[in-house]
Amino acid sequence: MSTAPFIHARCSHTLQFFKRNKNHASSPIPSSSHVPSSSSSSSSSNSGFTFPSRINSGQRHQGLRAQAMTTPTHGKSIPGKGNSDDEPDHIVVLVHGILASTNDWTYAEAELKRRIGNNFLIYASSSNTFTKTFAGIDGAGKRLADEVMQVVKKRRSLKRISFVAHSLGGLITRYAISVLHSPDAYSRDQSCDLVNGSKENSQRTSFSKGGLIAGLEPVNFITLATPHLGVRGKGQLPFLLGVPILEKLAAPIAPFVVGRTGSQLFLTDGKPNRPPLLLRMASDSEDAKFLSALGAFRCRTVYANVSYDHMVGWRTSSIRRATELGKPPRRSLDGYRHVVDVEYCPPVPSDGPQFPPKAVKAKEAAQNAPNTQNTVEYHQIIEEEIIRGLQQLGWKKVDVSFHSAFWPFFAHNNIHVKNEWLHNAGVGVIAHVADSLRQQASLILTASL
Repeated sequence: MSTAPFIHARCSHTLQFFKRNKNHASSPIPSSSHVPSSSSSSSSSNSGFTFPSRINSGQRHQGLRAQAMTTPTHGKSIPGKGNSDDEPDHIVVLVHGILASTNDWTYAEAELKRRIGNNFLIYASSSNTFTKTFAGIDGAGKRLADEVMQVVKKRRSLKRISFVAHSLGGLITRYAISVLHSPDAYSRDQSCDLVNGSKENSQRTSFSKGGLIAGLEPVNFITLATPHLGVRGKGQLPFLLGVPILEKLAAPIAPFVVGRTGSQLFLTDGKPNRPPLLLRMASDSEDAKFLSALGAFRCRTVYANVSYDHMVGWRTSSIRRATELGKPPRRSLDGYRHVVDVEYCPPVPSDGPQFPPKAVKAKEAAQNAPNTQNTVEYHQIIEEEIIRGLQQLGWKKVDVSFHSAFWPFFAHNNIHVKNEWLHNAGVGVIAHVADSLRQQASLILTASL
């Protein structure tokens, strides 16, 4: 395997490259000091479009952080409250994908516990198992938010929160953090930006002014093979082999197979004059601060399979345009088998995503009289707007290639080691995730000294 930096900057809008040496220390990270509880004005944003207000829904979830929820905890058993200094102060929530369960995280949970130390509580979410993932990203996101609040309320020692999500779980988590977000500010540096050593990387946007998630300081937001741009379009759902007729038929069939979630993934949900959910999730609206919630995290990281993933394409999982996809390296980074490239993309200022009249017309045509021409036109419009919205934040992008694995076509499940024996090609990816979590904890500790 080749020697390569742990992270570098390499995006279409920056020409500077930055290198740093990765830290292979395996000792647990000491407990860091308490997060300051300063308060400042709310992080506001200017969405590129206006959504109909859903006040009742918004009011129900605005009080999640402060109120005691009556919904029982659906996750694993959580010990009672305590104030011992030995208790974990940082919770890492693992979120599985479609038609899955907590069993998907058996290996990753054990490995994270082993590698990052006792200051972390590793919690595998179980509120959206199996067919519950068919009821819509928004419904699953609200259930996950309720579950996280129940866990946090029972652990007074918790100060920080991170998420690691696979596949559809990444979209569910993005919705959940918007429910859990509160604009309470705290003093901090953007440590993910500082790691990259770039002045561009330290740019602050209206969406990165802090805030809390479930009343805790948000640190890492990590997704593995998540379809951030949906699954519509050429190559976005690879098992269709790029055949136009199959991609045309998939959209109307999807809701019958995977319910409401299917129409949301194919961007056909809602009325023609209303933006699809994934486009709304790329901005802030009156009742949901999707981008502000993402911007509250110190570091946002997307892991993407460059090939052999039959469920999620490289473009959608790495939040890139087709023109931004080049030939990926074939050799792994030292110490992280099958992790072939890491880059940091600083925020790109823009007016945010739009939903112009031509998009309304294209959506109506794609819903009512789908054909290759109008569905392609609609998808191209929406995909570009989603990218413009999400690129208002900085992202670390990690490319993964299982081309040399014994079973490369298991890439979608290899990337998070769904089964230790069948999908163990992804152990290097989990090691990389663990070291990223530990790196951030070390930076927080250093900043607090």
